[in-house]
Amino acid sequence: MPDYGHDLQFGVILLPEAASPAAATRLAEAADTAGLDLLSVPDHPYRPDLLDAWTVLSVVAARTERLRVFPNVANLPLRPPAVLARSAASLDLLTGGRTELALGAGAYWDDIAAQGGPRYTPGEAFDALTEAIEVVRALWTPGPPATVPGTHHRLTGTPPGPFPVHRMEIWLGALGPRMLRLIGRTADGWLPSMTRIPPDRLPAANALIDDAARKAGRSPGEIRRLYNLPGIPSGSTAEWAEQLAELALTHGMSAFLLSVDSADAVRLFAREVAPRVRELVAARR
Repeated sequence: MPDYGHDLQFGVILLPEAASPAAATRLAEAADTAGLDLLSVPDHPYRPDLLDAWTVLSVVAARTERLRVFPNVANLPLRPPAVLARSAASLDLLTGGRTELALGAGAYWDDIAAQGGPRYTPGEAFDALTEAIEVVRALWTPGPPATVPGTHHRLTGTPPGPFPVHRMEIWLGALGPRMLRLIGRTADGWLPSMTRIPPDRLPAANALIDDAARKAGRSPGEIRRLYNLPGIPSGSTAEWAEQLAELALTHGMSAFLLSVDSADAVRLFAREVAPRVRELVAARR
């Protein structure tokens, strides 16, 4: 698969445990000081052991200066897309353009249903995600009141706004073939996890995205490929950097999000691994 030529970005995934509410802000501050680009928080609104993702992102954004923040990924079944669009745009305005939006179609349906959310079939989840993207984009686009028909999500003459400071991207955390084709047609990025889509499965998935993009009249290079990393692997930092550079050059992955639980891991990733990956990729492009 090709290198899509995107700039390399590096960031972290923080798990905001309710038992240690100050830990997330400490790690965020460490990531900001270390020079990372992105910070994300998983969104599991049904888990009482975790702090609410959007609340954490808001506090973290206020405590940092350069990190771009986003949910990894927003739980669409429990967050109506119209409200989500306004929430994300509001945070982008408050942070001066440091917010992105990543969406997920849903999982853990028993937990979602127990909290009053829907229990979608795979087909319904796909339709709901498709409609949600249209709703979000409609509310981010200046113009007359927006109308978006839909079975699960719709707008019927809703005034758009507030509007993001920058062109906020929509990244999808999706896995199946139909979802990958949706990314190719409509999304700005793909955000899989290495634990779900290991490197040997990236070529087939990227091929589906690229084919759908071309059929929709888009260049595959318009779609950023991000990758959630489970943690620090065994081996040296040089070996790790080589692996990430290979992912960038061979599979087009251009943003790497590391799951961290310590400031030491943040600093290791930011100061030893990320610069080396950039050097390797720049030398081989």
